[in-house]
Amino acid sequence: MWKAVSALRAAGYTIEARTGLGYALVDRPDALTEREIDRALQAMGVEGAALRCLEEVDSTNSYLKREALSGAADGTFAVAEYQSGGRGRQERSFQSPRGKGVYLSALFRPSLSPGQLMPVTALTAVAMCDAVEAVCQVRPQIKWTNDLILHQKKIAGILTEVALEGETGAVQSLVIGVGINVSQTPEDFSPDVAAMATSLCAALGRPVSRPELAAAMIAALRRLMADLGGDLTPYLQKYRRDC
Repeated sequence: MWKAVSALRAAGYTIEARTGLGYALVDRPDALTEREIDRALQAMGVEGAALRCLEEVDSTNSYLKREALSGAADGTFAVAEYQSGGRGRQERSFQSPRGKGVYLSALFRPSLSPGQLMPVTALTAVAMCDAVEAVCQVRPQIKWTNDLILHQKKIAGILTEVALEGETGAVQSLVIGVGINVSQTPEDFSPDVAAMATSLCAALGRPVSRPELAAAMIAALRRLMADLGGDLTPYLQKYRRDC
């Protein structure tokens, strides 16, 4: 028991020991680990995910694109504590300081045409607004086409990438990447973006659990993929309202 408790403490869990009474879990780490994200998914009544939790990666999108070529399954998710080369649209960089945000990508292999995937970035923005609202009880707005805004400042970016089969044009894989600023302070942003970016904690004035947010993002992306190809009216209504 002592060894198990020591291992948990080393992983960031706060555990109190009282003579004659035993141990009590006082606090959990705000860490993007499989244990914490799965716990949050279970609390939501959502099935666990095929999840790759990375301490560091160039970008979660690039990682899953490589994994897709190696045969990774539909519904694989990757989340990282730090991205050394986080990317946005048109190869813009996305600042990803260690332990400050949720940098998450999902790999799907939908049986849909490229045309049916055209609105996926905008629909992902709606899904991520749903995820933030579920955890934070506040709904961001959408800045066309792929930024989430709170108090007129950017809190998240989205990058979707599709791989097609060369001869037939059939969809081989869809990778959806989302980076959400959670606990950054103004000092965490470079001077060129500090005036236009913020984080959930800074905007709300209170802590936000990164594992809970990651779990909500996974659940929202799964719902989106289940709905894609069907009636998208509810998503489009939300997009027009939030945009």
